[in-house]
Amino acid sequence: MEEDLKSKRNNPNPDGADWKAIVAKYQKPSTWRALWQIIDTLVPIAGLWYLMYLCLPVSYWLLLPLAALMGGLLVRVFIIFHDCGHGSFFKSRAANDAVGFIAGILTFTPYYHWRWEHAIHHSAAGDLDRRGVGDVWTLTVEEYLKASRWKKFAYRLARNPVILFVLAPIFLFVIKQRFPSAQSNPRERHSVYAMNAAILGMVIGLGYVFGWKAYLLIQLVALSVAGSAGVWLFYVQHQFEDVYWERGENWDYTAAALQGSSFYKLPKVLQWFSGNIGFHHIHHLSSRIPNYHLEKCHKADPLFQRVKPITFLSSFKSLTFRLWDEKGRRLVGYGHLKNLRKH
Repeated sequence: MEEDLKSKRNNPNPDGADWKAIVAKYQKPSTWRALWQIIDTLVPIAGLWYLMYLCLPVSYWLLLPLAALMGGLLVRVFIIFHDCGHGSFFKSRAANDAVGFIAGILTFTPYYHWRWEHAIHHSAAGDLDRRGVGDVWTLTVEEYLKASRWKKFAYRLARNPVILFVLAPIFLFVIKQRFPSAQSNPRERHSVYAMNAAILGMVIGLGYVFGWKAYLLIQLVALSVAGSAGVWLFYVQHQFEDVYWERGENWDYTAAALQGSSFYKLPKVLQWFSGNIGFHHIHHLSSRIPNYHLEKCHKADPLFQRVKPITFLSSFKSLTFRLWDEKGRRLVGYGHLKNLRKH
């Protein structure tokens, strides 16, 4: 069994299928598909803002479900932003950058800075020797056992579901992304400052229209829903039991995509809100495929369909995974440490 697993990892494409030729067919952006996705996302958001404006004199309680729904739509806006960052949403680079910047205002995310960090994630996903940028903090069992008491406490805190999916998203989108990374170059740093100025303009304008109390309530609820859902999606995409992790010298791009990125099979309505990003194994094979072509590409060849899907219900099992066991080649929970002590 262990030999079969090793063989599978070292030869992720056993049938010799030319996946590059397959994905190339789906890398061509469609202007009409892109424009329609913008319309069917931004028009409902504008409609929700108007509805919330009408609800203001009636009751603040009416704002909450509308703001939560807008949070779901912001997840879809982020996928548009994400595709623009990969240069896959439109054929035109200028169009991608313009729409990406606007989507960044709505999602409180600096376009060029995020694009730079996300490119690092794509080049290093599944590589144990290149962790730390654009991923969820993950320690190996051995690293955890050797860690100081303070580091273990910090790690457990960071991996706590309340911290990870409730508090961290608000900190990330409202605070952390207002400051550039020390490693970023001038363009990335300036993109953070430009985005901060644009967000400030939006906040002042909407605060004036809605009143500060109502606006802050709406924005906080919407960002909380969008941020929590976004972090959850990212977590499930790379934190599942049989996920692929390898040391640098053994790391393989194709294996990291097909085995290190999940096929998150969501109900159709959630697939729509999440912009098809559940087909994450396809996305990591080729980030040049726009989100509106991912499902078609997945269905195009049996190679992709052999990736075991994670369903919405089964994805909650990922909450129990905390550490990477290099010997067992799987993610494990803290209970695994007790078993080690017994032996």
